[in-house]
Amino acid sequence: MPVSIDDFESGDLPRGPSVPEQVVTYLYTHSDQAFTRSEIATAISEDPNTVGTALSRLKARNLVRHKGEFWAITEDDERVAAAYDLHTMTDRLNDEDGGIDADEWDSVAPETPHPSERDEDEQ
Repeated sequence: MPVSIDDFESGDLPRGPSVPEQVVTYLYTHSDQAFTRSEIATAISEDPNTVGTALSRLKARNLVRHKGEFWAITEDDERVAAAYDLHTMTDRLNDEDGGIDADEWDSVAPETPHPSERDEDEQ
């Protein structure tokens, strides 16, 4: 859905569930069926290419299954619940403290790697 250039410039952009969240929600609520990428895109009113990217990433996290051209939610309900809980907690913490500033994080990072990241011959 397009936004006005004034909203774009002001940063007053609509917030809603991300495409991956929409995909997981849709597939979870229809867990007894499998869908093509296009069917999912139509159902959640998103671009099929964006949905395809989301599906690939969700598959890499073992949150969806893929056979041929069809996609379905994972059978591992605990995995879906854990992913949702992590996402919810991250959003809440980011709202509370503003999230992590990557530049600030890098500026205070130690120069030497953590012992667990060193090669055996370096230890």
